[in-house]
Amino acid sequence: MTRKTFIKRLMQLSVLGAFPALYSWQVEPFWVEFVQRKLPIKNLPEALEGKILMQISDLHVGDRFDWNFLIDSFQKAKQFNPDIVVYTGDFVNHGNEQDQEDLKKVMQQAVYGKLATLGILGNHDYGQNWEDLSCAEKVSDTLENFGIHMLKNSSKEVHGLNFIGFEDLWSPNFYPSAVMKTYDPAKANIVLCHNPDACDKDIWNGYKGWILSGHTHGGQCRIPGIITPILPVENKKYISGEIDLQDGRFLYINRAIGHSLQVRFMVRPEITVFTLTQA
Repeated sequence: MTRKTFIKRLMQLSVLGAFPALYSWQVEPFWVEFVQRKLPIKNLPEALEGKILMQISDLHVGDRFDWNFLIDSFQKAKQFNPDIVVYTGDFVNHGNEQDQEDLKKVMQQAVYGKLATLGILGNHDYGQNWEDLSCAEKVSDTLENFGIHMLKNSSKEVHGLNFIGFEDLWSPNFYPSAVMKTYDPAKANIVLCHNPDACDKDIWNGYKGWILSGHTHGGQCRIPGIITPILPVENKKYISGEIDLQDGRFLYINRAIGHSLQVRFMVRPEITVFTLTQA
């Protein structure tokens, strides 16, 4: 091989090596996917058949990426004209004062459901070490002020569909037993639970139905079937998408719209658009 050929091939390899890095930094983190699928629910009221339930998770408003991307994604999401919108936690990244102010700017353009808009908190909403209660209250107050009904180990019925919302598993306020002891299995129910690891806890009281989660970001970078190097869960089966828990419960893990770090590879940010159907 001549020196000229060697340099040429070295340059080609450099370009090929740089492309995945550039793509995972500047392209995929801002390439939102609207995942459309059916959500079959037992005892669903006939009036809700065919209605649109939209799940938005893990905004991570902060200084790790340009959060104007979230506002742009919200505008696209509004075109689906959702009937119910659920936000499943991690609205801010650090929870500091700047994050709190930026969250207000983002939520001025929030997506709302025609029938209801609900939310739960995630671990990042509890600030440093996931234990700052004042940080969580500020986030919650902001969201309530923008018309999002926050569920804190509590439930709310929307036209016959009962939403049960847990506080975050890692937070000091994780007490789901109170609401699970009193839920009515004869009703149509959906559980909102930020961290899917809660599925393995002894808290469910015979619950059968859907659990909508976030938290994992789908790993943010992965090669499906080969490696998902970073997953913030104990149960490494909890990556993304639908998981049959084999006991009458079904888990759906949203890949998140935001990022704790601005990098994604083969894990596009997601907003989920469910069509409600009778199970």
